[in-house]
Amino acid sequence: MNFISKNILAIIGIVAGAVGGYLYYHFVGCISGTCPITSKPLNSTIYGAIMGGLFFSLFKKEKINPEKK
Repeated sequence: MNFISKNILAIIGIVAGAVGGYLYYHFVGCISGTCPITSKPLNSTIYGAIMGGLFFSLFKKEKINPEKK
């Protein structure tokens, strides 16, 4: 439970990115089938999850301990 509370933004970003990646595949996709990311739903979902997790983790604020300066 401690892991989840520390990384809640990254987890939300992973879920949002996965949904966004699948929706991109579904609505935009790749007509020719030669696009490496959007030609398969699994590829675009995983790519979206990675990008979403990285993007949302940018907003995590670290607590500064004044004793460790």
